[in-house]
Amino acid sequence: MSTQAIELQQTEESLEKYADLHSDIVALHRATLSIVSDLSLEGVLQRILQAAKELTNAKYGALGIPSDSGGLETFLTLGLSEEDVKQIEHRPVGEGLIGEMLRTGKSIRIPDILEDSRSVGFPAGHPEMHSFLGVPIAAYGHRLGHIYLTDKIDAPAFSLEDQRFIEMLASHAASAIENAKLYQKISDSETKLSKRNEELGLMYSLATAVGLPRDLDRLLEDMLERVMSLFEAEAGEIFLLDESEGIYRKAIHLGEAPEAFWEVDSFRLGEGLIGWVAQRGEAQWTDNSDSKINFLRRSVLERGFQTIVAVPLNAPGKVPGVLSFALKRRRAIGEREVGLLRAIGAGVGIAVENARLYRQARRLAVLEERERIGMDLHDGIIQSIYAVGLTMDYTRLLVQDQVPEAVEKIDRAIEGLNKAIRDLRTYILDLQPSTIATDDIEKALEVLVREFKANTLVDTDLIIEDHIVQRIADKATTELFHIAREALANAAKHAEATRVLVSLREVTPKMVTLQIIDNGLGFEVEAETELLGHGLSNMAQRAKKVGGEFDVDSSPGQGTTITVRFPAGE
Repeated sequence: MSTQAIELQQTEESLEKYADLHSDIVALHRATLSIVSDLSLEGVLQRILQAAKELTNAKYGALGIPSDSGGLETFLTLGLSEEDVKQIEHRPVGEGLIGEMLRTGKSIRIPDILEDSRSVGFPAGHPEMHSFLGVPIAAYGHRLGHIYLTDKIDAPAFSLEDQRFIEMLASHAASAIENAKLYQKISDSETKLSKRNEELGLMYSLATAVGLPRDLDRLLEDMLERVMSLFEAEAGEIFLLDESEGIYRKAIHLGEAPEAFWEVDSFRLGEGLIGWVAQRGEAQWTDNSDSKINFLRRSVLERGFQTIVAVPLNAPGKVPGVLSFALKRRRAIGEREVGLLRAIGAGVGIAVENARLYRQARRLAVLEERERIGMDLHDGIIQSIYAVGLTMDYTRLLVQDQVPEAVEKIDRAIEGLNKAIRDLRTYILDLQPSTIATDDIEKALEVLVREFKANTLVDTDLIIEDHIVQRIADKATTELFHIAREALANAAKHAEATRVLVSLREVTPKMVTLQIIDNGLGFEVEAETELLGHGLSNMAQRAKKVGGEFDVDSSPGQGTTITVRFPAGE
């Protein structure tokens, strides 16, 4: 071969090497751009590992982050399937070649792992590997991690050039990791700041709610929503104390699986987690592995909830309610959060008491106004209408001989006045609060029926079986009286009945029944709930308070029967 030909061949080889080098540099440049384009630490580590594997054409790659104790805090792999990883007995523990790099912080490049004296072999289930290249990732003398590559695909071992490329990649990777860690710290700080702002917002809302009269239902919903958002809970509920029975009844549920939570809707003091918290007046949290599992509702656990937190709503001298929320993950509560829960409980508790007092004050004002209106109607308007009726009756006597045709019209006008008086008396019956003593249910019903007949002129009968009054518990008499009063008011306002029967009798040795039956217009029970819904709901709630059952039987044109069945006393 001539000298010229040899020089030409050498030039071509140099150009090929330059082209290959240029290609590798371009690949490295792209890899570094890819690394710095991600701000999440996990994403940066994955991109570093992917770039190193592609640059060296390695079959397997791994990236380890050292821990403070000298081992590995994080160990990512590439090239192994999930099944391969499951087969490996344990992850690296920082021995052998990996341990050598952790100790020295220097690159290692060898043709065969098993033939190196520093190697300790592989754990059971680990695939066979041979060529190895390890490069540290460091910044300002501080080691951030290590890149491990094995089994170069297109050569028996990794080259010095491979090592230099990965070392250059590692220098860029160090900056990317530091940036990602800094971004994560900033992001965590922003999250904490946002959390603190949310907490301050909640406390401000509590302070505002304590000082302002608010509707109780809206207050409970607003507070529960904000607490659930603060703790990222999937479900929440509030129980309020029914002082008449000493029971904490569920007032509201928000979030997932209402059917699981509503399976039990009341707790006595000391019963279940709700009663336990109400009794002790301290926030508690527990999960399905806790020794207090008997306090948790099984239906809630079966729906996948892992942690339940209950907070007493404390007010001076009492616990008027319990706020509870549930999470589908296990979550510990820190000391700062315990203090926050105490503050929330005290704020909501006082707000609930204020809302109740506001509601009572408003009810009292309404009752006073209704009583005033009733007295004005009775003493003023009815007497005026009655006087007009007497005048018209006298006029009828005067004109019955001179103008006979006017008598019929005057009679109709008098009948209209009488009807107006009856209607006004009906409304007075509903407007004025009862002053009847309810400790003696027999006398109370007698007075109620007598007043009803006087005000409505409806034919009304009362039947009370002998000795039945002694079978009724004292706490039930007030509720039964108000049920009868509500039913009679409905009959007067809506039924246009001409006959009503009120009865109190024993149906079985252990069961007593109160019934109010009218022959009025009747209604479709399902279709007309809006018309009588509030009254019916009140009666049903009162029946429930005495441990009874409430039933309405009615249809258009067939009258209405209200029935309350409740347990008889001994």
